[in-house]
Amino acid sequence: MKRTLGVCYYPEHWPEDQWAKDAARMVETGLAWVRIGEFGWARMEPAPGHFTWDWLDRAIDVLGSAGLKIILGTPTATPPRWMLDKHPEMLAVDAMGRPRKFGSRRHYDFSYLPYRDECRRIARIMGARYGKNPHIAAWQIDNEYDCHDTTLSYSAAARAGFQDWLAQTYQSTDALNRAWGNVFWSMEYDSFDQIDLPNLTVTEPNHPHQLAFRRYSSDQVVAFNKVQAEELRRHTDAPLIHNYMGRITSFDHWKVGADLDIASWDSYPIGFLSDRLEGTPAFKQAFLRQGHPDMQAFHHDLYRAVGKGRLWVMEQQPGPVNWAPYNPAPLPGMARLWAWEAFAHGAETVCYFRWRQAPFAQEQMHAGLLRPDSAPAPALAEARQVADEIAALPDVGTARADAALIFDYDSAWAWDAQPQGKDFEMFRLAFAAYGALRRAGLNVDILPPDTADLQGYKLVLAPGILRLSDTLRAALARFDGIALLGPRTDTKTEELSIPTPMGPDLPDLDITVALTESMPPDDAIPLANGGQFLHWFEHLEGGAEVLEQTASGLPAIMGGPHLRYLAGWPDPATFDRIIRDVATAQGLGVHDLPDGLRIRDTATHRFVFNYAPHPLTWNGTQIPPAGVHWEDR
Repeated sequence: MKRTLGVCYYPEHWPEDQWAKDAARMVETGLAWVRIGEFGWARMEPAPGHFTWDWLDRAIDVLGSAGLKIILGTPTATPPRWMLDKHPEMLAVDAMGRPRKFGSRRHYDFSYLPYRDECRRIARIMGARYGKNPHIAAWQIDNEYDCHDTTLSYSAAARAGFQDWLAQTYQSTDALNRAWGNVFWSMEYDSFDQIDLPNLTVTEPNHPHQLAFRRYSSDQVVAFNKVQAEELRRHTDAPLIHNYMGRITSFDHWKVGADLDIASWDSYPIGFLSDRLEGTPAFKQAFLRQGHPDMQAFHHDLYRAVGKGRLWVMEQQPGPVNWAPYNPAPLPGMARLWAWEAFAHGAETVCYFRWRQAPFAQEQMHAGLLRPDSAPAPALAEARQVADEIAALPDVGTARADAALIFDYDSAWAWDAQPQGKDFEMFRLAFAAYGALRRAGLNVDILPPDTADLQGYKLVLAPGILRLSDTLRAALARFDGIALLGPRTDTKTEELSIPTPMGPDLPDLDITVALTESMPPDDAIPLANGGQFLHWFEHLEGGAEVLEQTASGLPAIMGGPHLRYLAGWPDPATFDRIIRDVATAQGLGVHDLPDGLRIRDTATHRFVFNYAPHPLTWNGTQIPPAGVHWEDR
């Protein structure tokens, strides 16, 4: 399969006599796909039941006739103003009890069922009208679930839905009280309608109460997506897609992805570095115009798995964005590098956001491939270069990795509810483990928590997993590589209580977490072999072999030939040493990559990416800043 490029386009923003010129220029640039429609509800249905499809019909015909394949979005992320008049209770409510009003986007509550029915209706009507249109080659459902923190709502609809969900889940308040430990502080309930949402309490709400609400809220996202997918499938055989985001853990992407054909995501590396990632000032300055060298790769690998092997980038940053605290321009060459890195990680298509920079409204400072006056923006030439390179390079394919990382959204909610340390967060821990694998030059697959087969991998990491699933536990028992679990893995029940016997419950290993401590940023636990644990340290007991100790003689790693438990959160250099040791023991070739250099192997090629702001050398080849190098394998 040849890799392809695309772009996001808004025909409703531009004069109709400009559409054909834009389409021809897209094709001339080497673009194959164009996404439209995802914010156009007010133009599709300007009044309840009154539809004006003519403009969209013509836009589809113009773009498709030019040779572009169209991704048509359902417009449910931007309900029109009349929708609020019709459904005044549709707005989400924040944790402080304030409605999140009309005037931007994503102004709906996943729990409000009448709005879900409206979304089912518009998906059905669009599917019936365009499902067999030869120009519509894919569909995007909604846009960026949880953008602007919109998964959680504390509305009356959410409270009623949560109470019903609890009744179905626990069947009786006696069972719920036992599961949650509500005997503590006299928190017991006599009926489900007594149970409120876990906000505005005097001190922190009970942890399993919070976790249950997170599970309920995620289920609402899954259900919201599912109703549109069901409607569209009645009318089209084209693949269904959603565009996920970076560092979003508020809903279970594995479950949403089960109802879709392709997982895509919106990649904004420079915005993420400024807005969503930890790092020292020196680190953030070094990668200011390139983005974190592992952030994009992590999400490519994650969403490739969520998409059951099918990955797209639906929005790729081409220039400065408008939404981060600071918005520098990318280093020249990065729009090309980001595209090739996505392809090397298995992406079929990369779509740049957007075709032309809007001269109005909230995103007017967000760059596109064209300036507002239609002159080329810097990324246009880079997109053309990528298109030319795709034409010259055979399909690069993808390849199963030797190393795997287990990632679990339920665990992220558990540790949000009970962090125990101010800076403990599931994504941050998993990303630290992933970064160590990447710095060793290893390909990585990210796997769901119910994975049943680990054969074929030589190294598996499972940090921060609340409770091992039965299928994963059985897979670990059969695994003949090295699995490094922990810290904070399998130490709680599904209801966030401490089990007896205490965890982790690992196959044929006698290990117990006897005491847990979290450390402030200026403290650390030094290790006997060098390096240190930061943030988190578990005191281990048991008869399993001690493989590494702290400087004070406590176990740092315990286990056997195949299954091991890591007692703390290593700093980057220590994580690097630990990963290199176990990878070498498994016969994996590891690399001592300079800062900013990353590699990714496909079935046919090795790709080398230079995220650094200065030249770096790989096997005698000098790679410029923002440079991409590939060689046959």
